[in-house]
Amino acid sequence: MIGVFPWAAAAAAAAVSARWNWWRPLSKGLPVLMYHKIGDAPQGSKLAKLWVSGAMFRRQMEYLRRHGYTTLLFSQMHDILQGRAPSPEKPALVTFDDGYANNYELAFPILRDLGLKGNIFLVHDTLDHHNAWHDPGREPWLRMARWEHVREMIDSGVMDFGSHTMGHPNLASLPIEQVRWQLRESKKRLEEKLGRPFHFFAYPYGAGAFVPEVRKEALEAGYLYDFSIRQGTAPWPWNPELGPIKRLFIRGDDTRFDFHLQMTRGKSRF
Repeated sequence: MIGVFPWAAAAAAAAVSARWNWWRPLSKGLPVLMYHKIGDAPQGSKLAKLWVSGAMFRRQMEYLRRHGYTTLLFSQMHDILQGRAPSPEKPALVTFDDGYANNYELAFPILRDLGLKGNIFLVHDTLDHHNAWHDPGREPWLRMARWEHVREMIDSGVMDFGSHTMGHPNLASLPIEQVRWQLRESKKRLEEKLGRPFHFFAYPYGAGAFVPEVRKEALEAGYLYDFSIRQGTAPWPWNPELGPIKRLFIRGDDTRFDFHLQMTRGKSRF
């Protein structure tokens, strides 16, 4: 029995080390949290990992506040990197991809109540509609935010916005002229509709972030900051030569320990 216990303990430690990245060194830089849908996943959804419950989202935001993070709007990040404002000691970005109605209905009030800031990457053609790119067999189509909701969130000073293309295609699979149109037209229309510059862009699916031709088009379209789904803490201060900005993918099945590791190690699991 004496000889068995150390082996069992070693096996347990190896399992924990494989599941959680507690052994990684502390990460430095800008944590950029990436969310999609806030709420409870539909029964049988094959995309449940993209749903974070309202209660879990509130606990995660309370974690940021309790640990001294200053959450930034895109416009505030831009001012800091342009030298017009000082950087807080512990900056962080809270981002949402796609612009679901539940971002407005659930995430927005939580951020407002806690005095925090968030940012949403909008798919232009889905505003006032339902998302049209997911396979309905994996999850029912979802309501997207309305233009009036976007304006309300802008006026509140709680949310800022970036572009996520016109229709959410995988840019890496498109002819370059269609890529150019998706990038430039979404920027143009969002700016015209909302009366503010759109410097921030996130690649749908993340695949386009690793295709040099697509990234070149994004920067030439006038975006100053491009975001990928590559996991990790972003360098701070950031510049385009460092590549697309990394993010921390917050999953619906993340535990509190997972979230702590995301914030402190830049990764919680393999």
